[in-house]
Amino acid sequence: MSTTSAVQEKDGVRQVRGRYRGSGLSRKHREWIAGYLFLAPDLLGLLVFLAVPMLISLGLGFFEVDGFGNFSFVGTRNYLLMFADAQFLTSLRVTVTYVVLVVPGIFIAGLLLALLVKQRIPFVGILRSMFFIPNVVSLVVVGFVWKYMLADNIGLVTQLVQSMGLGSFSWLGDPRLALGTVLCVVIWFSMGYNMIIFLAGLQEIPREYYEAASIDGAGGWTSFWNITWPLLRPTSFFVLLTLMVSAVSGQSGFDLIYVMTKGGPVNSTALGIFYIYQQAFQFGHYGYAAAMASFLVVIMLVATIIMFAVTKGGRFDFE
Repeated sequence: MSTTSAVQEKDGVRQVRGRYRGSGLSRKHREWIAGYLFLAPDLLGLLVFLAVPMLISLGLGFFEVDGFGNFSFVGTRNYLLMFADAQFLTSLRVTVTYVVLVVPGIFIAGLLLALLVKQRIPFVGILRSMFFIPNVVSLVVVGFVWKYMLADNIGLVTQLVQSMGLGSFSWLGDPRLALGTVLCVVIWFSMGYNMIIFLAGLQEIPREYYEAASIDGAGGWTSFWNITWPLLRPTSFFVLLTLMVSAVSGQSGFDLIYVMTKGGPVNSTALGIFYIYQQAFQFGHYGYAAAMASFLVVIMLVATIIMFAVTKGGRFDFE
């Protein structure tokens, strides 16, 4: 490079630096601006498709809507009515049971699968694919397949149980079995996805920690409890939070319930979100459905705040 070109390049760098200095923005502020610009599309999407509809739903709960665009202000009547609605209270009980069982079920199943497929065993790649494959299939398709497999007398699962001499069961027709059956299908469907998340967290843990523990004579359980679990806490918190939100909002089970049981038998599988759907799109009670949806969102927000408080932001520091 000639002396003249080198001088010109240095002058160009000085000019660029001078322009940055002239802007009055520090490097930290420029990084903040760049970060928010990258986040802007997602933030805009959350605002338009989540925050605004939530506010509209909250306001709609104060009106009675007849389905033809006619609004009649009724104050807090819709919000008070749902506490006297026995079926809505039943749907809340079903939702609580669903959340209490499905969240730890998926969490434990996903973690165990991740620990399994992390090992150096034959055909581990095939195992990972097999566990994750259900997530690439539509929930509606999964629901129809399981519905026919669990059908009375002719279903594959029913015939298999009968051939083992365990008796005949109506998996989806018995109120005592329907919710548990749906829960098993939801856990089976969701565990592969959460396995991938746990596996990503496990692979971030340095192997040197396990090698040092092995030299000190630590066994598998000791290594898990003192190395794996503490370092996996951020991943565990993320999985727990997303599972809880998905379960309370019905995202993980609405499609399956609609296809497999339609909320029956005797509303034994009617989650809160399913009852809201019925009130809005089957009976045309949009204002009442909006009030119940707003109440469900409040419950979800309170549960999320409690989880953050109890786990101290995912650190799980209970001391």
